[in-house]
Amino acid sequence: MAVPAAGQTVAILTPDKALSSRAFAEKLTRRLIDNLKVLDDSLSEAAYLSVSPATPFNLTIEESKRIGAAIGCDVFVLIRSATQRRSAFGRAEYYESFASIYVVSSRSGRLVLWKLQRFEDAKPDTAAKMLDNSVAALASGIEANIRTAIKNELIEPDAQHIEEVPVENSPEAKNFRTPVPYRRIKPDYTNQAALYDVKATVDIVVDTDSTGSILRTEIVRWAGFGLDESVEKNIRSMNWRPAERNGKPLPMRFLVRYNFKKIDNNE
Repeated sequence: MAVPAAGQTVAILTPDKALSSRAFAEKLTRRLIDNLKVLDDSLSEAAYLSVSPATPFNLTIEESKRIGAAIGCDVFVLIRSATQRRSAFGRAEYYESFASIYVVSSRSGRLVLWKLQRFEDAKPDTAAKMLDNSVAALASGIEANIRTAIKNELIEPDAQHIEEVPVENSPEAKNFRTPVPYRRIKPDYTNQAALYDVKATVDIVVDTDSTGSILRTEIVRWAGFGLDESVEKNIRSMNWRPAERNGKPLPMRFLVRYNFKKIDNNE
């Protein structure tokens, strides 16, 4: 089933309101409008502000759905861009121009694409120009990703019904034992996240069968910077003891949360 990109409405948002982010968003918009219906940025921003999430680059899927519904778009794109001076051991100071791009489906609330465009040079203007020159290829990739993501969502089967962990002290919680890993492992805090001093929370929903085998996972609060993939890989690398009620193992759906932040070496 073909999903034409031209039929999709897209909102471009710059939650940090920085001039550099807005400038990059304008360049990206000019590249996207040939093949996508890009909504007016002022109207999109007004609708976005009506939701006003506390952590705009670390949304839950429910927050993302509310944003998409408020704007009235199929997809929204969050952008943060800047040029900054950097230093590193063993090399002269340099400048980095970057843009962090989050492409989010309004239908599912999922982060369907995260990209980091990053360029370095001894001169800030040169680094910025290199970033600008990457916009055309970036726009093409976003268009292709939107087509694929929406197509896959339309044909994706509904998740099967599985009991969820009961509320503490509820009747269902009596003689209930939650699923737990036999050995806990922490997901990696990625180099990309460390470079940008990212502080974020990633939530993942896990479905296990009556043997503790993982049937399905879904990131329900995303962060980008490779942290979502790190969490999913970590969850799937652990062996899980199944949930039990009255000593009988049973399938279960449960949420696991990981909080990430950069650890100072002096701490």
